[in-house]
Amino acid sequence: MTKAVSAELFSQHVLQWFEEHGRKHLPWQQNKTPYRVWVSEIMLQQTQVATVIPYYEKFMQRFPSLHELADAPEDDVLAHWSGLGYYARARNLHKCAKLAVEHHGGDLPHNIDELIALPGIGRSTAGAILSLSLGQSHPILDGNVKRVLARYHAVDGWPGKTDVLNRLWSISEKLTPEKSTADFNQAMMDLGATLCTRSRPDCARCPLAENCQGLASGEPTQYPGKKPKKVTPVKSTVMLALTNEEGELLLERRPPSGIWGGLWSLPEVDDVGAVNEWLSAAGLKALDEPHSALRFRHTFSHYHLDIDVQALNVTLFDAAVMERCARVWYNSGELPGGVAAPVTKILNNLVGELL
Repeated sequence: MTKAVSAELFSQHVLQWFEEHGRKHLPWQQNKTPYRVWVSEIMLQQTQVATVIPYYEKFMQRFPSLHELADAPEDDVLAHWSGLGYYARARNLHKCAKLAVEHHGGDLPHNIDELIALPGIGRSTAGAILSLSLGQSHPILDGNVKRVLARYHAVDGWPGKTDVLNRLWSISEKLTPEKSTADFNQAMMDLGATLCTRSRPDCARCPLAENCQGLASGEPTQYPGKKPKKVTPVKSTVMLALTNEEGELLLERRPPSGIWGGLWSLPEVDDVGAVNEWLSAAGLKALDEPHSALRFRHTFSHYHLDIDVQALNVTLFDAAVMERCARVWYNSGELPGGVAAPVTKILNNLVGELL
């Protein structure tokens, strides 16, 4: 069986590869600061680089500093996140910025334990922020690095299991050099993203191939182990496309927690039979019968959501007053904050037809 090389030789191979092939021109690699790197690391969680780049550039143009992010309304932050998904990331960014202004002098803390204490920042993200922006020596273990290390050392098991994760952390700690940590960590992420990919690794071009135990086994894609399969549950909901006499569409702010927390969405009911009860509670009256205007499935990481969009015209009851803080009438143009991706799809499909 192939044996792994020393930590020193491992880092030499990685750094030499990075010098020639590593990514050095991504937007967050220019004018590197803890703030700029932090925003990129949060955006890159669960999201590909190519998808992140335009969002990152737009976000940094609107919020060029931590102070400006902290001072912004949450609606504005969510609006600049719309389409990236996993919206808790955006809310945590906003909370972190406020905490940094209140308790850390308007900058992210440069101490890793203090950084990890902030919402939404785990050990790997904190290590990436401090190593990439300040050159501090900290190991990282994002999804790409897990895959590289699991294959190189033929580590069995799914990294979501505590014992497997702990072993990978131990390996990362031993291999991360004291010097050139920023380049090393970036190189490890680049290797996982560009060569040591999940299903079709380009082993012929990998600088670690000669001593990779996963490759020597003949089945490198068996590492890391896959997450145990579960049957993906299916849920359903009815969204209401309600239009008033002026042709405006009703949007409602979702609760701060849960899916699409704090975003604007269409009102929801469990089934069509609950429409009139919802309208009555909202001070609205139906002018016609609801009809299904659109049906589609939206898939989350842990379940499918079947959405039935029921459209109908409504009017306010005499003397009824709507909760303006929670609902708005929309008639195209700029939306009042972040909007969930499936709602954007609904608006794109229905606004021209309904308004």
